[in-house]
Amino acid sequence: MNKNTPRLAKPQSLIECFEELPDPRVDRTRRHKLVDILVIGLCSLLTGGEGFSDMEVFGRAKRDWLGTFWELPNGIPSHDTFNRVFSALDPYAFLECFVRWVQGICPALGNEVVAIDGKALRCALDEGNPIPYIVSAWALDNGLALGQVKVDDKSNEITAIPELLGVLELNGCIVTLDAMGCQKDIAGQIVDKGAHYVLALKGNHATVYEEIKDFFTDAVPPCATQCADTVRPGTMDFFQTYEKGHGRSETRRYWHSTHIDWFEDKPLWKDLQSFGMVESIRGSKGKNSIERRYYLCSLPLDAQGFGRAVRGHWAVENPLHWSLDVTFGEDNSRARTHNAAQNVATLRRLALNLVKATPRKNVSQRQKRILAALDTPFLEQLLGI
Repeated sequence: MNKNTPRLAKPQSLIECFEELPDPRVDRTRRHKLVDILVIGLCSLLTGGEGFSDMEVFGRAKRDWLGTFWELPNGIPSHDTFNRVFSALDPYAFLECFVRWVQGICPALGNEVVAIDGKALRCALDEGNPIPYIVSAWALDNGLALGQVKVDDKSNEITAIPELLGVLELNGCIVTLDAMGCQKDIAGQIVDKGAHYVLALKGNHATVYEEIKDFFTDAVPPCATQCADTVRPGTMDFFQTYEKGHGRSETRRYWHSTHIDWFEDKPLWKDLQSFGMVESIRGSKGKNSIERRYYLCSLPLDAQGFGRAVRGHWAVENPLHWSLDVTFGEDNSRARTHNAAQNVATLRRLALNLVKATPRKNVSQRQKRILAALDTPFLEQLLGI
């Protein structure tokens, strides 16, 4: 390196991010340091724990090891202390801490597909309130959770999505949303963040849905065999994939069109450039089923790029939602008091990122958690200490 070349600042460690969080407790109740509580909670999740009682059990079992890194002036917090602190902690300050750390380890997302989707916390139901939902952002290529926001008890995902978009760095990304997020204001916010959008259309925009459906029905008859004949030169592009296994087959056909000047609502959707359609033809036991889905996009003409974005959104189910439920037991989480559900969800996604980002050949995520519980140096590797 040339001596005149500026050095890049070292990314902030997770522990350093924790240390910058404002403590919600008054001075007289701070028997345990906030960073100690957060680190013990994170370590518990990394080693197979799920709830506040598990955090206390881990802390007591690993008291000597923890003492080599942290002061622990009053020993290990009780499970009630963990509950109170996670309930009181500002969830948006914790989210900003999460986002700052992710940006440190993944500073440039570029052309990344970022899928934003909601997920229920079924066992965190508080009596008299609806089931809490967490809206998460998932970076497809990097395999990282970028952040999440809890849906307000008296609202829906439409209000949570703008909050999440507001803290994310999305310049150059392709943001995908299901029909709930297909809103004009959300599309505008995504464009203002320097990103593209791919928004699924359904009945919540019935008129627009029918217009786009009719457009593609006229241009591409269902199951048209001569795909090239249905493509308008310069305004429509086509891409196709085929998968077969376990007695089933699926052909996915993507049409992407920039022929949108006829669309009267075009000025209402910021930077709208194209429409997309996916036709899924599924075969099983000699029978075929056909489904078509429609999208509003700010993408230039590129059926393969459109298909990548759509498949990226579908893929969020396995690496994020499935991992959180099956590997980390999120669906069984009972953290429900005040801010506890959102803050523990943030900590759980931190743990998932650490597990996924730490290479270990031929070892699953579940096995990495077992290793972290049994092999202290591997736990230290996960934490970066």
